[in-house]
Amino acid sequence: MANPWAGEVELVVNYERLTCKLTLGALAELEATLGTGTLIELVERFENGAFSSRDVMALIVAGLRGGGWRGSADDLLSADIQGGPVGAARAAAEMLARAFAMPG
Repeated sequence: MANPWAGEVELVVNYERLTCKLTLGALAELEATLGTGTLIELVERFENGAFSSRDVMALIVAGLRGGGWRGSADDLLSADIQGGPVGAARAAAEMLARAFAMPG
């Protein structure tokens, strides 16, 4: 079970519950994968609803890897993600929000 206080988000992939977390290493991987813009621009795209499926996929892969998963984006191309594209986008947005939330 994911711990939201630790910035974790649960995602069900191929009927397996996995933990996603945007660690510093996962964020660095995300920046390298996207190749353009800053993480702040990525956050703004999500806040404005202007994100792409590429953004969602990159966030999901980075978050899963930050949670200990050793797969790649290719492994997710035909994966069943609970909630479909909307569920994946919701999990990606939650990861971003939790990664950049101020302790409260």
